[in-house]
Amino acid sequence: MKKVKKIKVKPKFGLFLKIVGVIGCILLGIYLFYSKQINDLEKLGYSKEASNEILFSFKKDYVMSVGKNASLNAAFESDDYIEKNLDIYKKVDYVPQKHFIKNINKLIKVGYNPSDMNIIFAHGDDEAVTRFSKREKVRYLEEFFSYDYAKLDLYDRYVKYSDDTGEDEDITVLFVNLDMDLEDYVDAKVVDNYSVDMLVNKHHRLEDSFEPDDLITIDSNYASEDDLQCSRVAFNAFKKMSDAASNDGYQLVINSAYRSYADQEELSDFYLSAYGQAYVDKYVAKPGYSEHQTGLAFDIGSRKVNVFANSKEYQWMQEHAHEYGFIHRFTPKFEFITGFRSEAWHYRYVGVEAATYIHENNMSLEEYWALFIDK
Repeated sequence: MKKVKKIKVKPKFGLFLKIVGVIGCILLGIYLFYSKQINDLEKLGYSKEASNEILFSFKKDYVMSVGKNASLNAAFESDDYIEKNLDIYKKVDYVPQKHFIKNINKLIKVGYNPSDMNIIFAHGDDEAVTRFSKREKVRYLEEFFSYDYAKLDLYDRYVKYSDDTGEDEDITVLFVNLDMDLEDYVDAKVVDNYSVDMLVNKHHRLEDSFEPDDLITIDSNYASEDDLQCSRVAFNAFKKMSDAASNDGYQLVINSAYRSYADQEELSDFYLSAYGQAYVDKYVAKPGYSEHQTGLAFDIGSRKVNVFANSKEYQWMQEHAHEYGFIHRFTPKFEFITGFRSEAWHYRYVGVEAATYIHENNMSLEEYWALFIDK
């Protein structure tokens, strides 16, 4: 049998292998230790990127004592992280904005505390907060921004309107949000998103060419004249409402519905020549500013009584219209908001959910829109 030769390792090479082995063990130990630290932080809710930064900035103990904190996570992920601001980062409620940490740094320099910053971030998007962080410190933020629907970019207009009119903060925020601090029919916002709860008034207009996508001719059984048109969704709701009223012994009828821009222009010109500008401003919407152009508004009458406000049908509508998605649009109570005199016959389809809320809380469409739609 052949003898196997033993390989002789030179003393120096053996020492080298031992050193390599020791280094390998050390590196493995470091890796295992590092992995455990990262794992601890990830379990707490921090990202791997943030966890790395936390470890290498020797802030693990601090972070572990704080616990899960989305704002701290964002800070350690950000290139704008400043260590001296750490205690402030953790007190600011996180919002998913691109320049969140950068804007916190700026707001700290301006002199805001975490409570102030929470108000600021809650009332503006990334661009609005960025703009706000460049201005001098504003005193008494809570004066207007205690209202959820207040907007950061409108602060100066809130102050001016309040100073000019003496109105309380709640009215100020509502009116400015609705652009009611601006002149009627001037620089009105164009309504480009069609929806049943869209707002069209003296500060929100439709394009000349706007026409509802679901425009249909109204069944003559439900209208006072042939060829009246409206939105299909509004007519379907009116049909259900009218049939329900009929079952109760009341007779509703649509006297006017969709009007095109040209139709409203013709109507406005007629009243202008007949009664003058003051009358038109109070009682007739200018072309592009009429709800009738949406196809969602109806002038409703009674088949039994000429004056709708004196009819039992009117009383029935006051009690039941919201159940079918309609609101009494222009009431005496809200003339100061709508800008139009009360009209007993003018009803607007907004959907059952919105109509029910508006009815139960006795508010105008403008108020509902400012609270829930204009975000």
